[in-house]
Amino acid sequence: MTTETPDHQRTSVLLGTQDLTVEDRPVPTPDPGDVLVRVAAVGVCGSDVHYYRHGRIGDFVVEEPLVLGHELSGTVVAVGAGVDESRVGERVAVEPQRPCHRCAQCLAGRYNLCPHMRFYATPPIDGAFTEYVTIESEFAHTLPDTVSFEAGALLEPLSVGIAAVRKAGIVPGSSVLIAGAGPIGVICAQAARAFGASRIVVSDLVAERRERALSFGATEVVDPTVVDVTSDIVPVDAFIDASGAPRAVSDGIKAVGPAGAAVLVGLGNSEMTLPVEHIQNLEVTVTGIFRYTNTWPVAIGLVASGQVDLDSLVTGRYGLDEVREALESDTDPASLKSVVYPGGAPA
Repeated sequence: MTTETPDHQRTSVLLGTQDLTVEDRPVPTPDPGDVLVRVAAVGVCGSDVHYYRHGRIGDFVVEEPLVLGHELSGTVVAVGAGVDESRVGERVAVEPQRPCHRCAQCLAGRYNLCPHMRFYATPPIDGAFTEYVTIESEFAHTLPDTVSFEAGALLEPLSVGIAAVRKAGIVPGSSVLIAGAGPIGVICAQAARAFGASRIVVSDLVAERRERALSFGATEVVDPTVVDVTSDIVPVDAFIDASGAPRAVSDGIKAVGPAGAAVLVGLGNSEMTLPVEHIQNLEVTVTGIFRYTNTWPVAIGLVASGQVDLDSLVTGRYGLDEVREALESDTDPASLKSVVYPGGAPA
């Protein structure tokens, strides 16, 4: 079953560093087990900006035209063989990854670590700055009517936050230091609050961002150039880095008390100097996260119940012809989360 869809669609394509164009491309046909989604909203991620400005993230290099965007929601308009036709018309949030389902990591439940992963907007896999995409039906998560398409798109960064606080071991009564009050930092703060943390300290160099963090779950904010987090706020049960800054990572780990955890989320240097003596003597667990597994049901529940506010994160709305402006909006300190609307930005 299908609703009426066009044969072609408009697509924003990254041709090279800071080189964008809009192309006319065929609308894909859903394979068996897939659904075709008409894209409603796509959040702009820091990784999109990094590919746009630098053409690579670590070993992932843009070597051919690439469609950016992996935070998305929309409506199912067609289904492939084996998918219940009743899904047509469903509002969904897309988990933007295709694991193989057969490797050792997938079978162990860690499908985010699948070596054969095809992840939206990660070279050479195209993303969602386009009007229609396909995804495996189980990764098109049903959105309650009370959750907006904007919030549905931002369930992806919320999933990063959920993965981080899970790794950090946040439970009711926990204390946590979060470095960085950008989109991921404030989302981690909201997730930590939802998981029961009673003390949530957010550090950032920018006063405007620190002030904003107080609206999104932080109980305290600090300027790391004024406050020494290694001595003035210690100890905390957990540290989450959402900055990628080497000094923030090192100092954050030093703020963690005995048997605590440090979780590295931010994109930073490929190598850093860490306080090994502190890690060893206090048995601090230091780990990273790479995307997420099984987070969408929790994320939807947190938003639908009002425990996490994603709509208020949106500070900019752009059409498909304005993707360049959306990607460059992060230069404005007042910008938090920009959203692209492939069908046209709402009035």
